[in-house]
Amino acid sequence: MLAVIPAREGAQRFPGKPLADLDGRPVVEWVYDAARRCPAFDEVIVATDSKRIAERVRGFGGRVELTSEEHPSGTDRVAEVAGRHPEAGVVVNVQGDQPFATPEMLAALVEPYRTGESPPMATLACPLTEPALWEDPNVVKVVCDRRGYALYFSRSPIPHPEPDRPGEGLHHLGLYAFTRETVLRFPSLEQTPLERRERLEQLRALEHGIPIRVSATERAVLEVNTPEDLEQAHRLLRAARG
Repeated sequence: MLAVIPAREGAQRFPGKPLADLDGRPVVEWVYDAARRCPAFDEVIVATDSKRIAERVRGFGGRVELTSEEHPSGTDRVAEVAGRHPEAGVVVNVQGDQPFATPEMLAALVEPYRTGESPPMATLACPLTEPALWEDPNVVKVVCDRRGYALYFSRSPIPHPEPDRPGEGLHHLGLYAFTRETVLRFPSLEQTPLERRERLEQLRALEHGIPIRVSATERAVLEVNTPEDLEQAHRLLRAARG
């Protein structure tokens, strides 16, 4: 099982994010360490088009592969690396904005593959219990069928929230696993209307008929997408130390 961490230096909202300092280490190193501590992964590779990121990853002892500068998304970058590793039957996209990802979350993501199920794609979700998050478009929601497969993802509140029934919604977390066939096929799929409307790449898979298995984890962790998120990450670490 191969874990790939796509890392791009030119992120629009936070240029240089993978190299941003978090408690003396770059954000990408935090993500790499979490993936390395997950026993399900045989190999962990950072995929980047940046020589600066590549040098930094090698500096902390990580494995890195350079990819094309033309990729429109992290999934395309993951697919390029996966194409070089025919031995990997399952490929996991561990997004580089997840410095607080845990080995337990990553293990939950790939649990279907470890127990004999082989969904084309898998992702992760946790209970959505805070009322304020229902209306937050930055919090992606997912609804599932009775088998645990995604019916739809949205930035809008789905299903319709009922104040007297908290905890029934699911907060989607942006971690993905793919069979090798699916990850190699994904970049060739045409973008779809719902994907463009919601700005959610996983809807491309659903609109093209690719099932997505949704695994459960207990809670969300902070994603670092902006400088403000990085400041919050520093505050969380200080609070954890007491």
